[in-house]
Amino acid sequence: MHFASDNTSGVAPQVMAALNAANEGHVPSYGADALSDAVRDKMRDLFDAPEAAVYLVATGTAANALSCAALTNPWGAIFCHRNAHIEEDECGAPEFYTGGSKLVLVDGPHGKMDPEELRRTIEHTGRGGIHNVERGMVSITNATEAGTVHNPDDVAQLTEIAQEFGLPVHMDGSRIANALARLGCRPGELTWRAGVDVLSFGGTKNGCMGVEAVVIFDPARAHEFEVRRKRGGHLFSKNRFLAAQMLGYLAGGAWLETARHANRMAARLAEGIEDIAGGSLLHPTEANAVFATLPRALHRRAQEAGAHYYMWPFDQPLEGDDDEPLTARLVCSWATTEEEVDDLLDILR
Repeated sequence: MHFASDNTSGVAPQVMAALNAANEGHVPSYGADALSDAVRDKMRDLFDAPEAAVYLVATGTAANALSCAALTNPWGAIFCHRNAHIEEDECGAPEFYTGGSKLVLVDGPHGKMDPEELRRTIEHTGRGGIHNVERGMVSITNATEAGTVHNPDDVAQLTEIAQEFGLPVHMDGSRIANALARLGCRPGELTWRAGVDVLSFGGTKNGCMGVEAVVIFDPARAHEFEVRRKRGGHLFSKNRFLAAQMLGYLAGGAWLETARHANRMAARLAEGIEDIAGGSLLHPTEANAVFATLPRALHRRAQEAGAHYYMWPFDQPLEGDDDEPLTARLVCSWATTEEEVDDLLDILR
């Protein structure tokens, strides 16, 4: 019963097959191959963005940090949610790759920046002139770190505020497939049509071995990203293996089907937890992550029975008052089965 992370699952069969197919013969290196060209064309079609520049990297941290570096100056502020991945889980990589940009944190319920709080925070930043960091950019996470989803109107509200101040917008889409599977809208509606300038398009959490795409909707910004990718050590010589993963992932809409499956398993798990005595949800379950509150005794029983998931926050001990409510994060993936979900629920019951 594996619910620790969607990173712990294996590689989806169609992605592995694409990797095997790419492992034949000799092709040009550093992205000058037919598979890399095909990824660019496929992503342009997917987003209805014929001029978009598309680059591949191996990790979400690289995608996010290099995107931020291409959008702001070292003395600029990056406005993001207090619990954004770039704030809590990337070891200062955005600050490192930007050369010193400051993450300025914005509050909001369930992992989503509150628009008026974003406006107030931007207005407050740079008020001291040369003594403060300048307003730099906005970064939106979708799906959020709380397992919730921004719809196109949510995104547009935030980007309109950013545009009032002349700020570009990045979207951390490590789980954008889960967001789109939930919403059923076109990818372009959730991104550039809603005001997003640069997207980190995730693959690793949804069935790939290790690949993310950076989609730059304004090609004028592309060269700086390209140079920063090389300078930062993220230009792969055998780029065809990144491209093969992405093509296998996208082929026939496989990426959306794996995301829909993960979302369905999370919904099944969330519904079951709410029916358990003492069980409740900390956030709405809108993508593939469930944030649940359960009595300590049930967490201990589940983990002793072989359920793998994280207490959230991590420092909640399993020893103590049996009835004390503790919170946890349980994440479903493309590989999660109904049997795993039902087995966990049976144990909790």
